[in-house]
Amino acid sequence: MRNLDIQRLRLASTSVPSDRRKPRVPRHRRGELFLRGPIPWNWLAAAARLPGRALAVAVVLWFEAGVKGAAVVALSQKRLRDLGVKRHAGYRGLTSLEESGLVSVQRHPGRLSVVTLREPVDSSARGGAA
Repeated sequence: MRNLDIQRLRLASTSVPSDRRKPRVPRHRRGELFLRGPIPWNWLAAAARLPGRALAVAVVLWFEAGVKGAAVVALSQKRLRDLGVKRHAGYRGLTSLEESGLVSVQRHPGRLSVVTLREPVDSSARGGAA
């Protein structure tokens, strides 16, 4: 009987992975910020079609709504800066969202704007599941 070389039969470590499950979606760690949903797709799609930084402003508004658990939130300049949005670009983005009917805004000189998230005016932009 010939000697059996077990090392020759061993699989290479880069061969077929033992775990065949699909990769998981990244999740936040304890203490990290996250965006809470669900966010209506037609609302988000309408915001994405607006010019400039409107989509980034929309993300900040939905973040604040998720934190507060309410549709009426203050527009956080700090969160806008986190997304690289400068103050005046944020104002223009907020104005675009307001003109499109996605939000209503109460402006207060020297204070944060108070924003109410609204249903989109044109709800015909419904999309299917991804």
